[in-house]
Amino acid sequence: MIDRTTVDKIYAAANIVEIIGDYVTLKRKGVNYMACCPFHNEKTPSFVVSPSKGLYKCFGCGKGGNAVTFLMEHESITYPEALKMVAKRYNIPVEEREETEEDIRRNNDRESMFAVNSWAADYFMNYLHNEDEGRSVGLGYFRQKRQLTDATIRKFGLGFCPSYGDRMTRDALAAGYKEEFLLRTGLSKSRERDGHLYDPFRDRVIFPVHNISGRVVAFGARTLRSDKQVAKYLNSPESEIYSKRNEIYGLYFAKRAIQQQDCAIMVEGYLDVISMHQVGIENVVASSGTSLTQQQIRLLSRFSRNMTVIYDSDPAGIKASLRGIDLILQEGLNVRVVLLPDGEDPDSFARTHTADEVRQYIADHEQDFLNFKARLLLDETKGDPARKAMVINDMVQSIAQIPDAIQRAVYIKECARTTDTQEQVLIAEVARKRLTSSGDRETDDFLRRQSSQIRAERQEEQSEQPASVGINTNIEAGSSVQALERELLKFLIRYGHRDFEIKEGHNMVACNVAELIFSELDADKMRFENEVYNRMFDLYREEWEARGVGEMVPMQCFIQHTDPAVIDAAIDLSTEGENYVMSQLWKRKDVHIESDEEMLAAGVPKAITIFKSKAVERMIREQQKRLSNDALNDEEQDEVMREISRLNQARVKLAAKTQRLIL
Repeated sequence: MIDRTTVDKIYAAANIVEIIGDYVTLKRKGVNYMACCPFHNEKTPSFVVSPSKGLYKCFGCGKGGNAVTFLMEHESITYPEALKMVAKRYNIPVEEREETEEDIRRNNDRESMFAVNSWAADYFMNYLHNEDEGRSVGLGYFRQKRQLTDATIRKFGLGFCPSYGDRMTRDALAAGYKEEFLLRTGLSKSRERDGHLYDPFRDRVIFPVHNISGRVVAFGARTLRSDKQVAKYLNSPESEIYSKRNEIYGLYFAKRAIQQQDCAIMVEGYLDVISMHQVGIENVVASSGTSLTQQQIRLLSRFSRNMTVIYDSDPAGIKASLRGIDLILQEGLNVRVVLLPDGEDPDSFARTHTADEVRQYIADHEQDFLNFKARLLLDETKGDPARKAMVINDMVQSIAQIPDAIQRAVYIKECARTTDTQEQVLIAEVARKRLTSSGDRETDDFLRRQSSQIRAERQEEQSEQPASVGINTNIEAGSSVQALERELLKFLIRYGHRDFEIKEGHNMVACNVAELIFSELDADKMRFENEVYNRMFDLYREEWEARGVGEMVPMQCFIQHTDPAVIDAAIDLSTEGENYVMSQLWKRKDVHIESDEEMLAAGVPKAITIFKSKAVERMIREQQKRLSNDALNDEEQDEVMREISRLNQARVKLAAKTQRLIL
């Protein structure tokens, strides 16, 4: 592990303009630099690099970070690898802490497994091209039946495993590879009756599975026999270097095209990916014949927020895979669906069409997931109200997965139009499903905030008074806990060092933002629900206590953190509202502009009070749940009742205080 001192040296030396300038053309604009974002297609530059803050932010796609996280994102490498890459550029020796014996053993085992997989991939490929059996059986299958070129076969490292029962295993042992790692990678298996090793992939064509950095982590093996008793595909077992939930077939070859085209095309199998790549459609990946997982979707989302899923014309297969659509929506991706003509799959379709024809077909036939699902399922209802209700419920279930409230609202409206259902009914049902599945009250909060926003906008039109930049001064009692936590953390990061005055009785009392937030939350032993925010809260306090009241905590403490989640949150909190440019209209009209001190005096106490009120409500619910437990004795029930009474008194006081603050 790289020690903290070395990490600090790397960050101190890293010139973010130099590093990002190697990948995009930066143009100076004032104190910052701008470019078209390398992570999504755009014509108008919205990618900003700030050399003074040492960060970048795209106001188009939302990605942001520092020089190290830029390399992680762009090169698809790990945090230590990115640190070493920067260190090498600036000739900084990398010092790593001494590893324990367990660390060394684990790393050595992993490297041994990677090594034996790499050897096996070369072995299978060599056998395919240079042995009589490989050429006649394996190469004949790829060239003649699948119409793959030699260039494509070599690009994906396709191979063939000898049909002799233990030929590959014997050759691996002769080459010096240990039996232990042959077994752990699944390249060899042990026969139960006598412990003899054999090749499970024998007499099959081989598809190596590469991880995102190009290392072989597993193999897929397809039989060429027509015997129905023989499994068509065999795959490597789960191991220390391979988890099928985390790997996407073809991503190593497709990631650059996905970034450039800002879209990932998802198909089902190995040959679907390979044939599409061969025809020139390279932003194609597959889930390797398994159902899509959240881990796979999150991995893909690093390269694009847009996904197109291609289905063949098998209705049963489509219905079985619709759950994957819900998972894609749950991760906030935009998903479209393409249905191929009868009898076609991506492999066969790519082999009979040019790249332009395939692209045109996708453009002409891709559908929004909701329209696709409605057409697929509603056609089967045939005027049956009960079945139609079930279909609508299924569609609502999909919409409820979408995390973005505005996007959900658009889909609800479209679903109401498609199914001829009242929109308000669907809104209520989506909110109910989100509440019961995850306790998320965002839909209700969203509607309340919308009405509050409308009222606020009307008042603003009447007074011609702009809101303060970057801080939500219209927080309501109905705001979600996440929103309140975010607002408190934003006050800390931006204004924690600032002082303001609040009225206590007839006197004005000076307060410090950070001191007030810390003391109020400490008094009731309160923490945030969002763990990333908690880490940032603790980090701010540690730095604040080291510097003293009134000293600003530098943003570098957050944007040079080792946790990418902390970096992302810090970038969002620090850059939110930076694109705001105050209109000269207010100055010309001599309209009073609210100062930071006025905004803090109003916003900080209100945010703290509403947050504490939410926490008290949660504690009351927890105590009420305890009270419903039949196992409590009389003394324990009395204790719970006293605690509920105390919390209710606190809630009444907080409610009165909240009302005063809002008024």
